[in-house]
Amino acid sequence: MLAPALLVAQSEPPAPRLASAHEFPVTMQQPVVAGQTPPGTKVRAKLVLATLFEGSVIADGAIFTGEVVESSAKSGADPSRLAIRMDSVQWGKESKPIKVFLTAWYYPLKMATRDTEDCQTTGLNIHCPHSADSTPTGLAGVPQLGISDHRISMKDVESTRENDGTLVISSTHVNIKLDKTTTYVLATDDLTTAK
Repeated sequence: MLAPALLVAQSEPPAPRLASAHEFPVTMQQPVVAGQTPPGTKVRAKLVLATLFEGSVIADGAIFTGEVVESSAKSGADPSRLAIRMDSVQWGKESKPIKVFLTAWYYPLKMATRDTEDCQTTGLNIHCPHSADSTPTGLAGVPQLGISDHRISMKDVESTRENDGTLVISSTHVNIKLDKTTTYVLATDDLTTAK
């Protein structure tokens, strides 16, 4: 016979699993402008950092494909609105269906300079004892661009979830424009809290 404590433990339902938002830092493969890029336009974005999703590692460089769902320019009191949904991701010989949306978040650029104080010049390279790599002489001490470790919200841009689940970003201050150099965030949720 089981002890009463074991009976209680067996009869309790399992703790609910909390759903977590999955996010993907990407660069757009074409510019997108709210109001100029019409709904239905096919778009692609490139993953800049390998990301674990549903037990698979999606490699950096993976290509997300999808479409512009909504696109309207700012006009008078009406805000600029843009919604992009990605439906699939492909890397190498693998692909996976996925449903993620453009969010109001992005990763800003950061600049880091290499400290060459302890470095020695050998031929055309500078070798630094604290680094496994070497920098060509002409680039020593030059700022290197990279993306920040933390995402931030686009200035004057908000996101809302529509009844059909589409995530729309909007701005009453500016017309939303996406370029090919900024690292934007695609996600399964709107990521309303900063990371």
